[in-house]
Amino acid sequence: MRLQVTAEDAGKRLDAILAVPLGSRARAQRLIDSGQVTVDGAAAVKSMKPGLSTVIDVDDTDRREASASTGPVAEFTVAYEDASLLVVDKPAGVVVHPARGHATGTLVQALSGRVSGGEDPERPGIVHRLDRDTSGLLVVARDEATHRALQAAMARREISREYLALVNGRPSSRTGTIDAPIGRDRRDRTKVSIDTDRPRSAVTHFEIEETLAETTLLRVKLETGRTHQIRAHLEAIGLPVVGDPTYGAGAAYGLTRQFLHAARLSFIHPISAATVDVSSSLPDDLKSALADAATTRS
Repeated sequence: MRLQVTAEDAGKRLDAILAVPLGSRARAQRLIDSGQVTVDGAAAVKSMKPGLSTVIDVDDTDRREASASTGPVAEFTVAYEDASLLVVDKPAGVVVHPARGHATGTLVQALSGRVSGGEDPERPGIVHRLDRDTSGLLVVARDEATHRALQAAMARREISREYLALVNGRPSSRTGTIDAPIGRDRRDRTKVSIDTDRPRSAVTHFEIEETLAETTLLRVKLETGRTHQIRAHLEAIGLPVVGDPTYGAGAAYGLTRQFLHAARLSFIHPISAATVDVSSSLPDDLKSALADAATTRS
C-alpha cells in the first residue's frame, strides 16, 4: 500500500493517519513496530508526524497470521452458534489469543474468518477470556455491533459466568462472597493477589456443590472478571484450587492442571433479545480427578 499525506492528515501522528486504511490504530501500530512501514523510504516510528505530500509505504501483510497458518490448529467445540455470535467450549491447554510465548495455535486463529469485532486485530471477537489451563465456555462475537453490545453487557455484569472448582479444604458456610480487590502481587509478579499496590475491585460468589473427605466441589459465580480472580480469591480464603501450580499445591488426583471449568454461560442475546443459556459438563480429566477425590478418606 502506498499513500501520500494530504493536507487534512499533515501533522498528524503516523499511526493515526494509517488507522483508517488499515482498519484500526492498533493494527497500524503493530505494522509500524514490526518494520513494515516506511516514510519517504526511511524506517518509521508511530509517533512521527509526516508532512504534506510525504510518501508512506506499507507492507500490510499480517506476518503473525501468516506464520500462524503453518502452526498447530487449536481444538475446540462450538456449543452454540448463530449469525451474531459463538459460544465456544475450550479444552484445557488452548490459549485464547496470541501472547508472549504463544504466537500460534490459539483459539482466535482457529476461528479465523468466523469471528470479528474490537480494536485489537489479535483478539477479534473476544469479549472475555479463560486461562490456558481452564476449560469451558466463552462467548465470541462475529461482528463489530455484537462485540460492542456484549462488552457493554459484560461491563453491566449482565453476562452470568459459573465455574466448577475443586478446592482443598471446606468453607465454613454453604455459600459465601469474596469481596476483595486484587492486583499484581507485590512480591511475585507472576501472580495476582490481595497483597498488591494496585488493587482493582473483584467480587466472587460461591456455593458448595459437593463435600468430599479432603476437598470440596464449589460452584463459583463471577461478578467481576479480573485475571486469575477465582484462583487468587480462593487461595486468599484458604481454599486453593486443586491441581493449581501457581495458587495451590500443584499436582493431585492425577491432574496436570487446575481443577477449574467454566460450566455455564447465560446472557440476553444482544440482537434477538432471547436468553442464551449454555452448559458444559466436566471434561474427562476433571471427572477422573473428582472420582479419585471422592474415594479418598480423611
